[in-house]
Amino acid sequence: MLRATCAVVVLAALLPAFARAANPDPNQPSTATRLNPVTYDIDFRVIVTAPQGTKVLRVWVPVPLSDQGQEVKPGTFATFPVEVKPTTHTESVFGNTFAYFEFPNPQGAQIISHTFRATVWEQRWDVDPVKVTRVEKWPAVFDPYRRSESRVVVDDRFKKLAGQIAGDKPNPLAELNEIMAWATDNLTYDHSNTSLVASSEHALVKKRGDCSDYHGLCASLGRSLGLPTRVCYGLHLFPKNLPCHCKLEAFLPPYGWVSFDVSETQRLIKALESNADLKPGEKAALVKAAVDRLRKGFRDNTWLLHSKGTDYDLAPKASQKVPLVASIYAEADGKLLPLPDPADPTKREFAWMTAHKYTADRVAPYPFRDWKTLAPQK
Repeated sequence: MLRATCAVVVLAALLPAFARAANPDPNQPSTATRLNPVTYDIDFRVIVTAPQGTKVLRVWVPVPLSDQGQEVKPGTFATFPVEVKPTTHTESVFGNTFAYFEFPNPQGAQIISHTFRATVWEQRWDVDPVKVTRVEKWPAVFDPYRRSESRVVVDDRFKKLAGQIAGDKPNPLAELNEIMAWATDNLTYDHSNTSLVASSEHALVKKRGDCSDYHGLCASLGRSLGLPTRVCYGLHLFPKNLPCHCKLEAFLPPYGWVSFDVSETQRLIKALESNADLKPGEKAALVKAAVDRLRKGFRDNTWLLHSKGTDYDLAPKASQKVPLVASIYAEADGKLLPLPDPADPTKREFAWMTAHKYTADRVAPYPFRDWKTLAPQK
């Protein structure tokens, strides 16, 4: 599907084979163009019920930080019915920040609320494949984005598949485009059959999953070809059953980190193809526009980043490394309270749940449902 629209590979072939990037830095500022800012007043709440007899309930709530795509004002945390003051900690691998709560001998549900204001921009990288360069030897600082992990696995199976999909392409962007096309053509979006933890294994074996499985697999295949990748989690800033959503990022010199949303683009394309109100020519043009937007790098203004990376120790440390933090992380006496998935209609019981309200200063259409957002930007 994506492959059919790939004109960029021809351009990428013009890149000299000897082109190389010098001194890449994972902290390089974003090179994206910022557009269409939206300011949100956010009321995010977590309701956690520990099992009967729990001695200590521990909860980590990610604290969104400002970057080139979002400006986050300091907010306020509160708890009910027991008053607990959080402490703030930053983990050492990816720099994610968490508000940490401890509830001794909790009785019944505990509610944590986080109210704050954030301005979020749409970001477009307009990546030119001719300009993307290959790194001869990545500095050690990129190791966390190239390693094999418990969920984002890099082994002989994934290396073989990555080579079959994209091993003959002229530059990293062309490789990544083929990987994203393969995922789009071979995976089915299914909240009833998902790992919820960015499992490349789940996606490879089941060929199904949610955003985390799509992007975990793409991250794995990218790393299998030597490309630094990461799964980034945040909040969709509109009403939905499960507020968390992840995106894929790849480091593409000279652009630095570039954002891609494979799963939502696939869903948009399917919606366009099944739209009876569109003529065949209109469908083809809109599908091409959706693919082009994906491949050039795009991050919408209806999503707020709160954490980057996978397979790391929280701060303070939990009982084990976490594969990721989608919305919160919680433990009762050192045992995980698993991520609930109310988007799965077969689920009925949850140890915790989120409630959320977002008030925007203007209407912000969701660009993966509103195909009018595919029109050229002025």
